[in-house]
Amino acid sequence: MSSSPDIAGILDNTKELDRLRKEQEEVLVEINKMHKKLQATPEIVEKPGDTSLSKLKNLYIQAKELSESEVTVSNILLTQLDALLPSGPTGQQRRKLEGNEQKRKRMKVDSDVTRVSPSMRNQIEAYASLKGEQVAARVTAEDAEKDEWFVVKVIHFDRETKEVEVLDEEPGDDEEGGGQRTYKLSMSCILPFPKRNDPSSTQEFLPGKHVLAVYPGTTALYKATVISTPRKRKSDEYLLEFDDDEEDGALPQRTVPFHKVVALPEGHRQ
Repeated sequence: MSSSPDIAGILDNTKELDRLRKEQEEVLVEINKMHKKLQATPEIVEKPGDTSLSKLKNLYIQAKELSESEVTVSNILLTQLDALLPSGPTGQQRRKLEGNEQKRKRMKVDSDVTRVSPSMRNQIEAYASLKGEQVAARVTAEDAEKDEWFVVKVIHFDRETKEVEVLDEEPGDDEEGGGQRTYKLSMSCILPFPKRNDPSSTQEFLPGKHVLAVYPGTTALYKATVISTPRKRKSDEYLLEFDDDEEDGALPQRTVPFHKVVALPEGHRQ
């Protein structure tokens, strides 16, 4: 029969679909192992020669490629099945098929949600709770020569795209129109500030540590070195020396509230 090669092709593609899904599960197991390793020993990424983050990135790339391949094979299967059907579906069948497609989409979304690690779920909830708060945001592109960080206000967090929409309430004089500007940024471009009403729960940066801090009198953040901590000063301020802040051949020491100081991002360019 002329349809037998078509049936064979369909069976081959269903096997390929099973293979892709099994590979995705294997990659997911590896991703979860990496998550647990980083949760247990986050300091490992700071050790010279550690490749944990690059391995995790490669695993995510692999998972993405497998997922895209699954979509491609699924579409081919649908085309093959449509070709074997004697005619187009009736209205009732079409509604049923469309309903099943919606159900599949819902199942995929539910599956994706269950696959998100607990640490990522906690991170998503933390970013969703930032609405209305001021945060530090990197507004420059990935390939920019230097990173520019500003104080902005979070106005929305999209759980699906994991993008944070922020408002620059005090743009510089060179901004077009001089008005306020909004940005849509990835979670990696956002650093929440410590809670000003709960200094005891915030991370303390010890003397000599490099940090990112709001320069006094501005809404811009720059790399600085900790000279003295709030605990030592018996106040709520750090004493810092900002890079490239030279006056009369020396770096002046400036005070910055603890809730305007955050950890220096890895690979910061200035």
